[in-house]
Amino acid sequence: MAHMVFRPRRLREKPLLRRMVRETTLSVDDFVYPLFVTHGRSVREPISAMPGQFRVSIDELLKEAKDAAGMGIPAILLFGVPAEKDARASEAYAEDGIIQQAVRAVKDRVPDLLVITDVCLCEYTSHGHCGIVEDGTVRNDPTLELLARTAVSHAEAGADVVAPSDMMDGRVAAIREALDEASYIDTPIMAYSAKYASAFYGPFREAAGSAPQFGDRRGYQMDPANGIEAMREIALDVDEGADIIMVKPALPYLDIISRAKADFGLPLAAYSVSGEYAMIKAAGQLGWLDEKRAMMEALTSIRRAGADIVITYFAKDAARVLEHGGEA
Repeated sequence: MAHMVFRPRRLREKPLLRRMVRETTLSVDDFVYPLFVTHGRSVREPISAMPGQFRVSIDELLKEAKDAAGMGIPAILLFGVPAEKDARASEAYAEDGIIQQAVRAVKDRVPDLLVITDVCLCEYTSHGHCGIVEDGTVRNDPTLELLARTAVSHAEAGADVVAPSDMMDGRVAAIREALDEASYIDTPIMAYSAKYASAFYGPFREAAGSAPQFGDRRGYQMDPANGIEAMREIALDVDEGADIIMVKPALPYLDIISRAKADFGLPLAAYSVSGEYAMIKAAGQLGWLDEKRAMMEALTSIRRAGADIVITYFAKDAARVLEHGGEA
């Protein structure tokens, strides 16, 4: 009897066979679409480092929200660009703050879309840091009260999920306690649990106007060299009441996504950040990469690593590809 030779190519020859044996599926149900909202009317300011992305006023945000819902994208993630900034990030938790107004408008006009709000202070502080600054340092515990106030104000406006991104110690517990006390016991927390001090946030800081005025964020965001520490950070957030955990960025941290899914088994989000988007867009515009194929490959890799939810600026572009059969 002849020696059996296994030929994996047999299952790759025909497109339909490839589809049948595909291990990882990418679906529009996996996407969260981040949007930047600002004051004014008919505002649609292009973000130069993020081609195809804009800072939008609430009337334009509603168009984006309707578009996303119409494509089957289940959720948007809102970031605010305030009219004024101060040392205590007052507009972050103001009843008529930009995010509070935006959430009310979207929930009123596009009720079948989930609204997730970023809970942080950096866009709202005059110094650009994610917390209260005293004597030139970001103070952890005084910041928690403001983060909790911000989360409650978002829930009051109608946010479906709040997502703290500040990386202060203990903030998930502080937010959970404040939400529960305000009778928002059913509002889930999506915690930016392992958020690295990454160069890939550059375009976002242009978009949100949130670059620090002094120093950097390495004192509170994670060292990119550390993986075990990420598991400790996630474990703390889980113990404090996080409902969904997140790893950010995504592509340079696929190993962290994989470990987090294996270790915790909780719903896991991965934020494919502005720099990841910008790289693929730039290479595509220069003709150095097939943009659509690179986009779909990158998003699939994030799902393959273990992410249940992919937060991506490509959400609408990818939804269009998936609508036409899924292969770019």
